[in-house]
Amino acid sequence: MCGITGWASFHRDARTQAPVIEAMTAELSRRGPDAGGVWLGERAAVGHRRLAVIDLEGGTQPMTDRPHEPTAVLTYSGEIYNHHALRAELRGRGHRFRTRSDTEVVLRAYAEWGDDLAERLEGMFAFAVWDERDRRLLLVRDRLGVKPLFWAAVDGGLAFASEPKALFRHPEIRPRVDADGLREAYSLLFNTGPTVWSGVREVEPGGLLVLDRDGVREHRYWQLEAGRHEDDRDATVERIGSLVGGAARGQLEADVPLCSLLSGGLDSTVLTALLADELRLREGPDARIRSYAVDYSDQAERFTGDVLRTGHDTPYAVEAGAFVGTDHSTVVLDPLTLLDPEHRRAVVAARDSPIGVGDMDTSLYLLFGQIRRHSTVAVSGEAADEVFGGYPWFHHPRALAAGTFPWLLVTGDEAAMPLDPELDLRIGEFRDDTYSGALAAVPHLDGESPAEHRQREMQHLSLTRWLRQLLHRKDRLSMAQGLEVRVPYCDHRLVQYAFDTPWALKSFDGREKSLLRAAGAGLAPHSVLHRSKNHYPATHHPDYNRGLQDLARDALAVEQVRALADETRLKPCLDAPPEQVEWSHRIRLERVVDLALWLDHHRPELAL
Repeated sequence: MCGITGWASFHRDARTQAPVIEAMTAELSRRGPDAGGVWLGERAAVGHRRLAVIDLEGGTQPMTDRPHEPTAVLTYSGEIYNHHALRAELRGRGHRFRTRSDTEVVLRAYAEWGDDLAERLEGMFAFAVWDERDRRLLLVRDRLGVKPLFWAAVDGGLAFASEPKALFRHPEIRPRVDADGLREAYSLLFNTGPTVWSGVREVEPGGLLVLDRDGVREHRYWQLEAGRHEDDRDATVERIGSLVGGAARGQLEADVPLCSLLSGGLDSTVLTALLADELRLREGPDARIRSYAVDYSDQAERFTGDVLRTGHDTPYAVEAGAFVGTDHSTVVLDPLTLLDPEHRRAVVAARDSPIGVGDMDTSLYLLFGQIRRHSTVAVSGEAADEVFGGYPWFHHPRALAAGTFPWLLVTGDEAAMPLDPELDLRIGEFRDDTYSGALAAVPHLDGESPAEHRQREMQHLSLTRWLRQLLHRKDRLSMAQGLEVRVPYCDHRLVQYAFDTPWALKSFDGREKSLLRAAGAGLAPHSVLHRSKNHYPATHHPDYNRGLQDLARDALAVEQVRALADETRLKPCLDAPPEQVEWSHRIRLERVVDLALWLDHHRPELAL
């Protein structure tokens, strides 16, 4: 996993701008702590920061197709899980390889198939190819958007980067935020394309972008489709087991230490068990995979359930680790360390956004820092809830009947830091318009029942929107610690098969994630297999709430923050006794603190 950046312009000679590409590349050093390099041509500059995972000696970048007078230059971030099969095919077509890296497979695949290479790649990736012969830039992003890729226009072309912060080191791109950007951030709709930053866009998941002398063109090479499901229940369970197992096994390869994130829930336990079994097959019966969970020092005594959290994770994680046979560790955090301004500043800087989830972001960042001491790669159960229908909104009649994005019933206006109504952002109108457009993009089959029709909408919204912010969160906070996180449940074949599966099969036992539970039988202890969905843990310590209120008061002392925030709606959150601060009130405080840190870190121009 790495950081990529660069630009192409038909108006300026890139060879005269070495300090610019060097500065852009250095900005991504945390994503790639092991090595860095740049390439300069007349019309393009390319930079790369490397986190070495496969072929530690041979995978250096930017990579060219030949040492002298290259015709193609690649900067690449990600993992191609079918690179061995592609290498064999390309060798059969006459290509010769200098390295064992999956990077070179991507480079040779471009030489063989051009833009069509994207459809042949299986994995998580974001990369850029500068074609020196055709004077043409290609940007490609993986199907689910696991790896980020941003771009912005420059004179005569465009610049690109894994994170917006690198774009801001280009002299033509400034950190500017307008009303549209605030709507994107605070509406909680998770659009892909526009960002909080004016003029900065994302390459669509499953999308590619081409820049040449004719301009910029974008299209999707993959997106979810509605297909007929022909398998009965037993065949479906068997197929799900095969797809999940294949994805897990395919993502075990690494030339560095690898571990699993084991929360004690169904998703992570099934995944860890599959990884552990495969590791024993490869390395012998005594091989043990490392697994990690996070906890707070007060959690056992102070846990309080809510709509997303049904129990204390740690006992389940310990039981799951013992059942699977992992080398399990629990990283225990003091809730008060989550208030440390330096930790919070690091999280906001990693996100490039004022919108996060407070202590859950900070704790994840600290967890990844502890894991990085022993492992370079971690495997996560992210996306199982979206794929198999694990969230409350798939099952509650109120959510199914709501005429808006279902997660807003849990988060919504009450969870976003309230903005001053005098800004007149019309977020409600923006949400309504965006929701109509989102529903129009959902593929359907003829003859669907009303219930199946609605569930397909819920699944599509969750997979194409809610999941995106979770993947951004995991990528940014892990890469800020130099840790690669892999997400097997994002395998596009699994996602498409599950999307095609009727809701009646997805919920055949009357509850969430029926298919994964059935496919995972025997891989997890009974208590975990039948445990209810549990969200990432949050601290319940009143001293954390008290400290958060103090940080929020300090934030509101900043003039720019006061100009944006609705102090009238924040006052009850500040005045409440710490032990009585509700979740919806607390997340407002978290976001006003993050807003102050974001403004201080980026110093954006506000054009409202």
